[in-house]
Amino acid sequence: MGGVVHIPWYATVLRHDHLAESLSGVAPIALRYRATQFAVHRSQEDRYKILMMLWFEDKKDWYRFWEGPEMIAFRRRQLGRYQIPIVYAWHDELAAGALGPEVPLAETEPQPEGEPEPQSAA
Repeated sequence: MGGVVHIPWYATVLRHDHLAESLSGVAPIALRYRATQFAVHRSQEDRYKILMMLWFEDKKDWYRFWEGPEMIAFRRRQLGRYQIPIVYAWHDELAAGALGPEVPLAETEPQPEGEPEPQSAA
């Protein structure tokens, strides 16, 4: 089973919008390195805190992405817009789920079934 890498980025003063936009643009490149999914989240509590999440089946693919030419160039171009060090962590995904279009939402609360009618002995 694969896992997800969490990369917490913290923007420097007045650079949070630019960093958030740049991370959102570079994250899809992970799909070229066999990532199965990506997400970039920004905290509503602290606009400088940005979390990038990348799902990989194999750690080798993650390292190929992180040490690949695109991410090396990205970190070089963005230097000064994020705080160092960047400390990423690999997490094993134990459970996940999502509500897809094929699962209809219940419009009303389900009604409890009534008591069964007693059967008469014949």
